[in-house]
Amino acid sequence: MSLDLSQLGSKLKKYREQFEQTVDEVSVGTGIQVSKLLSYENGASKPSGDDILILADYYKCDYNFFISNERTAAFEQTDTLFRRYGNQFGKKDRWVVQEFLYLCECEAFLIREMEKSNPQRKAAFSFKKQGNYFKGHAEGAAAELRKYLGYSSNEVGLDIYKEFRSIGCHVFRRKLDNSNISGLYVKHPTAGGCVLVNYDEDIYRQRFTAAHEAGHAILDSDASDVVVSFRDKKDLVEIRANTFASNFLMPSEALKNIPFSSQWDDQKIITWANNLKVSVEALSIALSQHGLISTQQANLFARNVKVPRDMKSDPELPDNLPPKIAERKKELLQTGLSSHYVDLCFNSYEAGILSAARLAEVLLSHQHQIADIAKLYGKQISYGD
Repeated sequence: MSLDLSQLGSKLKKYREQFEQTVDEVSVGTGIQVSKLLSYENGASKPSGDDILILADYYKCDYNFFISNERTAAFEQTDTLFRRYGNQFGKKDRWVVQEFLYLCECEAFLIREMEKSNPQRKAAFSFKKQGNYFKGHAEGAAAELRKYLGYSSNEVGLDIYKEFRSIGCHVFRRKLDNSNISGLYVKHPTAGGCVLVNYDEDIYRQRFTAAHEAGHAILDSDASDVVVSFRDKKDLVEIRANTFASNFLMPSEALKNIPFSSQWDDQKIITWANNLKVSVEALSIALSQHGLISTQQANLFARNVKVPRDMKSDPELPDNLPPKIAERKKELLQTGLSSHYVDLCFNSYEAGILSAARLAEVLLSHQHQIADIAKLYGKQISYGD
């Protein structure tokens, strides 16, 4: 099939406009002359294979998206996202979203390739909504997922990122400039459910956001390709996702089995919020909804009490890490590079699925940087491949 230059040009121009880039900025970022870029966008000339690869790398998408009619990139989702919520996403956050979707696509590809030689994934989790009662959807989905993960009625899992990845969600944490956005869910055309958590938030709020966005992935994937969650949004879809998160992280049985579950003071609510890895506000609301404390008491706790920062722990940054290593891993984590994802990338490299050059690309790094990342995670690089 011959390359449709008009369609290619339209894709290139739309991508550039999505990310609010000038032609001059794209030229600086890619090394391709402005005159060539304009010619490509106008459909007047055919890019070389190298230029296609350079532009695909720049826009963090599969080069096949540019040279075929197949739906191989999340362009339609980002187009919908920025048309619907464009005023909420500045230029920097638009690039964060695109890199997040690129990481999801890379992760999905690597998982598929690794499973060819070692299939391990159990049957996928699914939940069928019954009726129109949104709260019932959320409660049912949370209960079914807890059962699927093998939890007892009052057991609480502490690494929710691992849990949601185990059901096929691609979960990444990235810092967003807009602190009003807690997270977002995108239904990627090839990767599936993708969850972005704003790393700028408090550690325990991030856990709740991850559960909230997973709720969207489970309950809203048939209705919308994109959902952006704002801190103060209160529509029925957001309330349902909040209810799912609360029931998954703080099931009724777990709350009722807390000793003297109707008697609370500041120290007790701090202790149990920390045990459950949630904010005092989230726990107060859950206790109130289950009739264990009054709404007035819940409001007082939410306004006046917080879990001290030095009590909190992040499952993706173990407390026993040496300070310098912890700081470096934190820097990588807030750009999306969790230990889970980095391990997958290096395991794929060791299995011969990725070259060193491609390894650098999927780690959003330059090739000269991956030796330091390898050392940080106890891996090795063989040069010359």
